[in-house]
Amino acid sequence: MLTMLKKLRKQKKLTQRELADALHISQTSVSKYERGESEPDIAMLIEMSDYFGITIDEFIRGEK
Repeated sequence: MLTMLKKLRKQKKLTQRELADALHISQTSVSKYERGESEPDIAMLIEMSDYFGITIDEFIRGEK
């Protein structure tokens, strides 16, 4: 899942800051999610999958 976040972010050519602003979270949170230091809660998973236009299952499994 964490690599999927970074992959999707880079596909959209977004910085961590831009993604954080779009999701209304800190850039530090995005960074920690991508490095595996923290995991998003279910509400954030829903918001991220909606933002990228994929299902939570695709997001978690890394399929797109």
